Amino acid sequence: MSGGFVEVADRVYVRVEPLLRVNVTLVVGDDGALLVDTLSSAGQATELAAAVRGVTDRPLTLVNTHHHYDHCFGNAVLAGEPPRPVYAHERAAAALRDDPEGLRREAYEEVRAEHPELAADLADTPLLTPTHVVHTETRLDLGGRRVLLRHPGRGHTDSDLVAHVPDADVLVAGDLVEQSGPPAFEDSYPLQWPDAVADLLRLTTPGTVVVPGHGDVVDVDFVRAQHAELVRLAWLIRAAHTGGAPPERVAAEAPFGARAALIAARRGYRELNGEA
Repeated sequence: MSGGFVEVADRVYVRVEPLLRVNVTLVVGDDGALLVDTLSSAGQATELAAAVRGVTDRPLTLVNTHHHYDHCFGNAVLAGEPPRPVYAHERAAAALRDDPEGLRREAYEEVRAEHPELAADLADTPLLTPTHVVHTETRLDLGGRRVLLRHPGRGHTDSDLVAHVPDADVLVAGDLVEQSGPPAFEDSYPLQWPDAVADLLRLTTPGTVVVPGHGDVVDVDFVRAQHAELVRLAWLIRAAHTGGAPPERVAAEAPFGARAALIAARRGYRELNGEA
């Protein structure tokens, strides 16, 4: 362990930010290193930068798995000076470019009650738009090691990216897979989410190490079980909508708990009504 990073496969390290249990993954090659996600604020990113230097001094490339604050608000600290490339899906990059203050306000309101110190920190954190956009997939060469960045479709958001390190058999799934709590459906596409997870499962083997967006590293069996729950949730949403039942009916029967399922049902109804 170095600076909180734990090696989960050959030269692939994971660090868990303790407040929100956000995972950051560091992939080291012969010529460069890839850092997947940059945390919530300048303060968190400064600590992360020191932890990265404790593992490697190779030039960094950054990836944002999506545009939510806890995965990308540290961009400016880690990639601003010296300038470093930051990859994200095109819609995540557009959100950070077109509405940074809206994202900041939304993040502040989300955390200020439970985590006032983090709220104050992120309120003053400069935001940096990703410099390189991914449409469907992009391959990066770190020197003797290649990493695939892939958008498997809409799921947790409309702009999720996963990072696959085939030689180490590691898949960084972002918030498409969650371990420390139920999936977050606030910006989701619950009817499409199962297909996105099925897509990323095609990159795995029985021994693949999967890094979720939050919580402990998991195996493929965990991801398959969560996929089955997402399939059931999507089926319940479609059936309830077809039958004219309210979203609350889904919440009473669905996996992931009533609150998460109700949010998912409302999002799914919007999809089925052509509003999303």
